[in-house]
Amino acid sequence: MNKASRQLRVALYARVSTDKQTTENQLQDLRSAAERLGWLVVGEFVDKGISGAKGRAERPQLDALLKGVARKEFDVVAAWSVDRLGRSLIDLVNLLQELHSTGVDLYLHQQGINTTTPAGRAIFGMMGVFAEFERALIQERIRAGLARAKKLGTKSGEAIGRPRASAAVETRILELRSQGMGMLKIAAAVPCGVSVVQRVLAKD
Repeated sequence: MNKASRQLRVALYARVSTDKQTTENQLQDLRSAAERLGWLVVGEFVDKGISGAKGRAERPQLDALLKGVARKEFDVVAAWSVDRLGRSLIDLVNLLQELHSTGVDLYLHQQGINTTTPAGRAIFGMMGVFAEFERALIQERIRAGLARAKKLGTKSGEAIGRPRASAAVETRILELRSQGMGMLKIAAAVPCGVSVVQRVLAKD
């Protein structure tokens, strides 16, 4: 039985950055949308007190959701807004590719994106173009960072009194980030401290 001939199973995802915030408004909008679209809500995944800058490894409910996607437990993943899923375009593209490869659709309430529709499906193709654009921007930042470091006469252009990262380390951090890797994994792979990764990614 294909998607068109059965009720679609939807998993809802909500996130707030602090424990003082609530996800109930996000979930209520998503439940209402699912009811309007005739979807069956089969799971709700909520990460509380977690920044959108954190990767999958640091967001347990997002990780659980994506494991369910891999097992094809859902037909659609719904989130209130794109920034609930992540702050990086690369992260979003990687998530979209993971959904697309398993035949799972995406619904973003605030942006009005629904890939179960013909118009929405075009998003999957467009995101690849945007990902290439972001990679080009990252490469430009690498070149600008190296030029700045050379002009300042330091290895990385870091302010005096702060731990410095070499140009090679900065380059490697940006390259790994462009591949969609989270900050903890980047720090382990380089290797360097997470604070160094954060400072490099925050530049420019």
